[in-house]
Formats: sequence, C-alpha cells, structure tokens
Amino acid sequence: MIGVDRFIERVNGEFPGDRVTYQKSLPTFHPQSGDEAARLFGLATEMKQQLYITGFGNNISPEGEKFKDLVVIRTDRLNQLVRVMPEDFYVVAGAGYPLKELNLRLKKHNLFFPHADLPYVGSVGGALATGLTADYGGHDLPISRYFIMAEIGLPGGKLIKPGSACFKSVSGFDIVKIFSPSWGLLGLIVTACLRVLPTSLAEDYAGLKMQSIEYEQFVDLFQNPGDNVSAQYSLKIKSKFDPQNNLPLIDIFH
Repeated sequence: MIGVDRFIERVNGEFPGDRVTYQKSLPTFHPQSGDEAARLFGLATEMKQQLYITGFGNNISPEGEKFKDLVVIRTDRLNQLVRVMPEDFYVVAGAGYPLKELNLRLKKHNLFFPHADLPYVGSVGGALATGLTADYGGHDLPISRYFIMAEIGLPGGKLIKPGSACFKSVSGFDIVKIFSPSWGLLGLIVTACLRVLPTSLAEDYAGLKMQSIEYEQFVDLFQNPGDNVSAQYSLKIKSKFDPQNNLPLIDIFH
C-alpha cells in the first residue's frame, strides 16, 4: 500500500479535501467534473497508479485482495441531469445519475427512455459501461443504440467529447459506441448524451425485458479473444487508450 498511500497524499495536496474517502477500506476518489477526472488520470499515469471505476457498485463491488493496490473512482457525485432538449430529442446526464429516475424527469416533456423502465438499479454510466441490453420482440436492443455523445476522461489525462447530438452526423465509425460496453477499461464516462423518444411510442416498448449482465463472459473474451473480431478490436483500442494499463481488468472469478 506504500505506493497507494503516496498517490493519495499527492491527490489530497492537489484536490479539495473532500474528494477522497475510504469505502470498504479502499481509497476512493469522487470527481465532480470531467476536468477533475482527467487530472486524476494524468496524475495516475505520472505515478503509475492503477485505478478502478465504479458507479453504484451493484455489478462489481470493489473490495478484497484483488482491489487492494488500486484506487477506486466513484461516479456518485456526477449525479446531475445536465440538460433536457425536448425539441432535439436528447438528454445529457452525469455518469452517476440513477437510470430509473430518468423517465420521471422526462415525463413532463412528453419524452421517455426505453431502458429506464428496465429493472436495472444503477447509474446511467454503469448501464452504458456494462452494455445494458433488453430483449425487444426477440431482438437485442442495447443501450448503446441511444448513446450518441459523451464527455470521457481517458487514462492518459485527456478529456474527449466524441459523438454528435445531430440526427445525421458524419459517416464512419461512431467512436462513442466503443465505450458501451467497456466495463470502465477505456476511460471514465463523465456525462452521456442519450437519444430519447416521444411518449407516443412508449406502448411499442412496453414489453422490453432486461437481459442478464455478463461480466464473466466479458472477462473470458478479454483474456482469450480467439477469433472474435470484436474482442480483438477492443484489445487494440485498449492498448492505444491505456498503454500503461492504468485501468486493469479485475477477474473476480478466479
């Protein structure tokens, strides 16, 4: 823990005193903006400190030996509904904003977000990072379908804003989609821009059923991509975005 202690000492000297707490004995940083997240990543790169990103901790609770040398980044203070744009059919929410509360706020604008009515108890950022997916009449409907723009802190210390809120953007690969699902291995989703729908369409989505969240399958593919093109591509992106492996994969199954 000596390296972690030195890192936290440095963090406490550069950020306001309430940014670091201890959750289940693990030092935990609570960014309140994208700039703070990016500054922390930059410091972690400089000091070669590994980090772990979590939202509500429902899917993976950071505790125990596998996390003992890590510093946790928790998104609980990035919990604002930043903007609702009814005329353009999108919302911007902080990563720590509860997904289930989204439709409560959208109702007065005659809008809704299909995945917000699923029995998922977690944050917007967590839903995106885990690749929350619904069954829609026998077809997969991933939350990434509606993920159109974001503010993201990268492991090296940069803050990027990929994507577009326009209905028709430039052609080519939509880079924002690589962060859903990414399980926090590529960076921190600080804010997310989601396409929303008019409530006149709500009945069409009434039968959505939540699919199971498969972290074990993600871990297996990450460690043994084999001929899986998507997994191979994800690993290449990981090597570019996080060459020092500041955001390591935590295998909680072995």
